Order: sequence, then C-alpha cells, then structure tokens
Amino acid sequence: MSLSKADLMTVLDQVTLPESGGGPTGLVAAGRVTKLASCDGVVSVVVSAQDLSPEAQHTLAGTIISAVRRHAQSSGVVLTQLNVDVGLAKLSASPSAAAPTTDAANASSGVSAEPPRAPRVVPLTVNQPARNAAPAAGAGGPGGAAAQRAAPSLPGVRHVVAVGAGKGGVGKSTVAVNLAVGLALKGHSVGLLDGDIYGPSLPTMLGLDGLQTNVMANMLQPFLVHGVKAMTIGKLVDPEKPLIWRGPMAHGAFKQLVEQTQWGELDYLIIDLPPGTGDVSLTMAQLLKLTGAVVVCTPQQVAQDDAIRALRMFQQLEIEILGVVENMSYFIADDIPASQGGPREYDIFGRGGAEHMAQRTGVPFLGSVPITINLRRNGDDGNPSANFHGDTPLSRALNTMVTNLEGQVALASLRSGNAGPVLTIS
Repeated sequence: MSLSKADLMTVLDQVTLPESGGGPTGLVAAGRVTKLASCDGVVSVVVSAQDLSPEAQHTLAGTIISAVRRHAQSSGVVLTQLNVDVGLAKLSASPSAAAPTTDAANASSGVSAEPPRAPRVVPLTVNQPARNAAPAAGAGGPGGAAAQRAAPSLPGVRHVVAVGAGKGGVGKSTVAVNLAVGLALKGHSVGLLDGDIYGPSLPTMLGLDGLQTNVMANMLQPFLVHGVKAMTIGKLVDPEKPLIWRGPMAHGAFKQLVEQTQWGELDYLIIDLPPGTGDVSLTMAQLLKLTGAVVVCTPQQVAQDDAIRALRMFQQLEIEILGVVENMSYFIADDIPASQGGPREYDIFGRGGAEHMAQRTGVPFLGSVPITINLRRNGDDGNPSANFHGDTPLSRALNTMVTNLEGQVALASLRSGNAGPVLTIS
C-alpha cells in the first residue's frame, strides 16, 4: 500500500512557507510543488524554493518530512524511503529514523542529510532471501548472480541490453544513443533509459531540452525522438543542480525510471549505465532480467584496465557479455578534401587496443567507432540520426556495430531458450 498523490497533495497544502510573509498559503496552492511521486513505499517531493534562504529551505524540507511521516503513520502506510528536495536542501529519511538534521553546512553544500542506517528497500526479486541472511558464495551480495537469476522480465520488452564502462569519458552514452537509434532505423521498436543517475546525457544528445515531461495515470510517458522511446532523470530535475545521492537514493531513482515509465511493447530496451561498478548496476541486476551487456572502451591500456573490471562485474552477476565496443578508435579528418589525400585517419589513442582486450577475455567484439567532427556536432545538437546519413566511414562503423549487436542478441536468445518462432520449410 502506498500513499496516493492526492493524499500527498493534501498534506503538502497544509505546509506553509517560512519567511513568506504572505499568509498561510499551502505549498500546492502556491504552485511550489514541481514533482511528486509515490510508488512501492518510496515518496519523492521536489519543491521550488530558490527565493528562500538556505536555512529556510532546510527548515521547510524537515517540515515536509515530518508532515508526510505523520500522515503515513496515521494511514497505516509503511514508507521505505522519503526523499525531499527543497532548493539546496536534500533530505532523505526512513520511517524509523530520527528527525532529519538541520545542519546549515549540509544545507548550503547540498549534501544529503541521511540517517546513518540505510532505509529498508525491498528488491524486486523472486524468492527473496531473508534480509539478514548471508549472501551465497560467489553471489556478490544482494545484487549478485542470484538476484539476476531471479529477476523478473520487464513486461512487453523482449530484450534488455545494458551499456556500461569501467570509467567515465570513454563515450558510453554516445554508444548507447547510437545503438538505440541504429536499431530503430532497422525497424525495431526501441526504448532508451538514461540510467546514468549522476550525469544524465540524454537531454542534450537527443535534443530533449525544449520538451516537457508528461505523466498519465501515474506513469511517466517517454519522449519519442529519432524513432526511440527515451526517458531520463535529466528531465525530472534541475539541469544545473548536482545530483548528490547516496546508494539508497540512486536505487530508488533508477527503480522509478524503470517501473514508472510507460514503455509499451519494445524489441529492445537500451540502458545507459553510470560508469564503474557501483550501486545502479547492482540495482539493475535485481530489478531486470537482462539479455546481456555491452562494454565500451577506448584503445588505451588505462581504459582497458577499467573496462575489464566492468566486464568481470557483469560476468559475476551472470549477465552475458554481448560484446565490446572500441570508441574513439581513430580520428577521421573528414574536412580534408580528396585532392589533398583526405579523408585522413589518425590513430590518436592507438587503434585496436579494445579489440585485443575482447580477444584476450574471450568475448565478442562489436566494432570500432571513430572520432569525427560530425559525431561530435550531432551529439551536441541532439541529432544522432544524422550519424547514419549517407555512405560515410562513420555511418558504416555504426551500422556494423548495430548489426553485430543484433547477431549477438539472437545468439544469446537461442542459448537462453527465448528465441522467437522459426518457420521451417521442407
């Protein structure tokens, strides 16, 4: 049982602004509530209060938490997590925690004032082990291999493909976006989830800045751009506000994006993960049955070292490696005319390093993506479809990557017994 949005709006309209000097107008009536979400015991509230002092913002956040808690207790509703964002004040509390701190230093820095004990977040798994039970050997804890084996499939979605990287700056989001657009251009129904909670890139790379987020029947409606259904946390928060979230908050945000988005029927759902091997990857393993993962790497040895860690993380979670992509494989100076020997290719980072890593680790290699001026420009302009226009080295490289991913997904489906029906004519 969860608190309804109507209940929450009633509660919030009984909370008044400190320092307002304008009478007892509630937050809802004053138009201050910019986001309100409630699902599976997780409540998130965002209030616009930039005109208030940092101290007043923090006081207001604490008042909201207290009011929601009281209402939940009186209604017999168990909250697993309560997140309140009021300007610079970001508070997170569990129902059993003490009242949130009002440390002015935390308020001014934007650091979450969380209780020392993590909130009770119940993973979406089948045959969930006891809360305090020790993880099975080799399971990797609560987000380990056992969780992936028990994770449910996302209704209506045939294949879920995660795109990860061992470190930031290797072009993971660029690869994820172009994989999604390329699959859509091949006639597939494709969704793209910006799971990079801390650094969402999709608003810029898909040209979402001028679009508004819509909610119908308590479900987020994905943006339909470039033939792809896309959802990103970047359209639900202030674009310039740092997302200073600890593990439980990142868990809740990712869970909401997955479960409260109206994806519909999809052939592919591409998930752009944060770099590294942290909380969001484990949360994903708990929540979703994956077809497999793609690891993005650049040619340098230092990038390969981190990419191998990401690769091993997926393997430990029993998520199949669909392949490695070598991004920034080489630079194409396509502004040099043919009469001057162009276009020229330069191996800036040492071409082939990621491919050799894939060979050493025994995983498929999906292809190499070059650095081109157009790839950079189209990403900044929010027009990834243009990367596939014409017969260019860039379009050929991207199409090769997409085609190879299709093949690896088909093989993975055959191995798992989830392949579609085949018509045999004798």
